[in-house]
Amino acid sequence: MIERSDIFINGEWVRSSARDTLPVINPVTEELISTVPRGTAEDADRAVHAAAAAFPQWSQTPLEERIHVIERLAQALNARSAEITRAIVSELGYPLEWASKAQVLAGIEELNIIAESLRQICWEETIGNARVCREPSGVVAAITPWNAPLRTIISKAGAAIAAGCTVALKGSELAPSGSYFFAEMAIQAGVPAGVFNLLSGTGPEVGEAIASHPLVDVVSLTGSPRAGRRVMELASRTVKRVHLELGGKSANIILDEAQLERAVKDGIEDAFRNAGQACGGLTRMLVPKGRLKDAEEIAVAKAKSFRLGDPYDPQTTLGPVITSSARDRIRGVIRSGIEEGARMLMGGPEAPQGLPRGYFIQPTIFTTDNKRRIAREEIFGPVVVIIPFENEADAIEIANDSPYGLAAGLWCSNPERARAIAKALRVGRVRINGAPLNKRATHGGFKLSGIGREWGRFGVEEFLEYKSILL
Repeated sequence: MIERSDIFINGEWVRSSARDTLPVINPVTEELISTVPRGTAEDADRAVHAAAAAFPQWSQTPLEERIHVIERLAQALNARSAEITRAIVSELGYPLEWASKAQVLAGIEELNIIAESLRQICWEETIGNARVCREPSGVVAAITPWNAPLRTIISKAGAAIAAGCTVALKGSELAPSGSYFFAEMAIQAGVPAGVFNLLSGTGPEVGEAIASHPLVDVVSLTGSPRAGRRVMELASRTVKRVHLELGGKSANIILDEAQLERAVKDGIEDAFRNAGQACGGLTRMLVPKGRLKDAEEIAVAKAKSFRLGDPYDPQTTLGPVITSSARDRIRGVIRSGIEEGARMLMGGPEAPQGLPRGYFIQPTIFTTDNKRRIAREEIFGPVVVIIPFENEADAIEIANDSPYGLAAGLWCSNPERARAIAKALRVGRVRINGAPLNKRATHGGFKLSGIGREWGRFGVEEFLEYKSILL
């Protein structure tokens, strides 16, 4: 078991002022695997002051030097990829291959894209008698989640450092190894003292302390809408910029003309990635009424093909959810779907057979309308609802009838029609016919899904301000 007592401030590992620790539980075995400090407002103050002291010099660092630092971070991550992957698997129960691809290899790719993107930003331009410049925003308070414990750190701290900002990061206390590895890689990459600082602790204690700190200029959070509202409230007291990446209840629209089997299988794969703990997962499957029965059969067959169990077993394709409380909440939502009269096609709230330990949820599929709780709330587990629609206009209306607006899928053989429907959807990203994600494009949403964008040059620009110099 790993017992951590330190945090990373001003380029050094120092003892936290915490008197208590927080447990880290393996969600497969339900065993204690590590502890981290239950940090304090005093820790947060030290980290923010270190970041503020480092900002004047780092913000003036030449662009090429910042590019090289980010490239060295990518190299450091690549060198430790196997070690980091296994740590993530132990903390989250991700199947080994998925953890490697989605967190570590994708993290290396994202760091390289950030470095590349710095050369694509228009740092200065002349408009009449004005020289319009883009400059680093200042000190960034970054608060990252457990479900993508390394990738979200890269999206926030990596992009902010690249922009010329300095960072105080509160990593997830449920899956802390990614944040500790990032601090170690920052040392290897030559990130100057104070540019990156790591805190450990809970959101109400440490997260709120950095979000409200008067020396912080930008707060960037990935979390729930409830956490987003709290951050906005705290940040408003000193009029900070706020970037929020929150939840989703994304629709996967399958039109009459689509290849039904491919569309349904792809949608289930997307919704079940990371055991359904993905904010952009396509958890509402919209199908024509006349093809509902066929879609249900394909969806059930696909869902039954997932294998739960040991994440180190190559045959395992679905892991547990993060905590016992998450498991119990998801099972409660499944029960509510049954009680509300939604038609359950497979799964249920009971523990999966043969898995007496671990926070596992049965892959579960319902057919329902868009009004029930299971169709409107973000469940964050392997649960999909199939919703029939009458026509194209009805499908668009159902897709947009959600408090969220993060992502959508669309299956349509006519490119012009597909683009018109995509423009009508109030979401931040639309994948047409299973198109792969493009990390040089944007990630972020509308409505309760948040404010601002991550990835590529757009993610770096979240941490820049405009300045006009008039001649």
